[in-house]
Amino acid sequence: MRYKFLRFPGGKSKAVTLSYDDGVFEDFKLADILTSYGFKGTFNLVGSTFKKDNIPPDEGFKTHILEKGHEIAVHGYFHRPEGTLRPIEGIRDVLDCRLDLEKRFDTIIRGMAYPDSGILRFLNNASYESVKGYLSDLDIVYARTACGDNNLFMLPNDWHCWTPTAHHKNPKLAEYVEEFMNIDFSEKRYGSFRYPRLFYLWGHSYEFERENNWEIIYDFCEKLSADKDIWCATNMEIYEYVTAYNSLVFSANEKKVYNPTLFDIWFDVDGTLYKIAPGETINIE
Repeated sequence: MRYKFLRFPGGKSKAVTLSYDDGVFEDFKLADILTSYGFKGTFNLVGSTFKKDNIPPDEGFKTHILEKGHEIAVHGYFHRPEGTLRPIEGIRDVLDCRLDLEKRFDTIIRGMAYPDSGILRFLNNASYESVKGYLSDLDIVYARTACGDNNLFMLPNDWHCWTPTAHHKNPKLAEYVEEFMNIDFSEKRYGSFRYPRLFYLWGHSYEFERENNWEIIYDFCEKLSADKDIWCATNMEIYEYVTAYNSLVFSANEKKVYNPTLFDIWFDVDGTLYKIAPGETINIE
């Protein structure tokens, strides 16, 4: 065995996920667009805004988002950047938001997008190690950042510092989409190049309405929906599947593998595609 790679459900080599912030009326239109093309998004909500009269109704997030297979995640109760807060303040803001959203939508929420400048800068003796520590203690298993572009389309090494590919207003967005669609996973390429790829788009849905550029998301969905080697998933679905893959148990000689998870897992070994069911042990030729 020379090369072993994760493959997404169905043996697919690529995945696409989206993440949109703040919880606004325009989220419903965006969710409907994504649903119509078969894509999935994660919508990061601010807990305190539900106290205001003009917030979109709970029912809208249930019918347009949760019932259509999209995800709701934490975006801070008061939208405060963790990198500027003392740990007790950060803990309170994240926990209050999670408690409020879980009660409001009768679900379990373990994902997050950092509010405002998030972890782009640190003040008041805050540190990334501290933020990551209390997020882990609060059972927040991933957190999206907003720093730079991830146009290598890499899966995160650190789920609490998950860097997206690009904001939807990025002037290189169309270029990145073409690069992503043209990635060659054939055996003609050297083996180590065949690792899985993820395109992760983020933004705020109100920007489409404010700037009258909804065509950006329509074009994005139209182009990528033509690629049949793409798995469309929420942020949490990406996290859970990759975590399950990393839980596979291999024999010392790498000829047997056991799946202790509840997921069907796909992987590629030297160009041969394997699927292993929950609880199954298989031989690798």
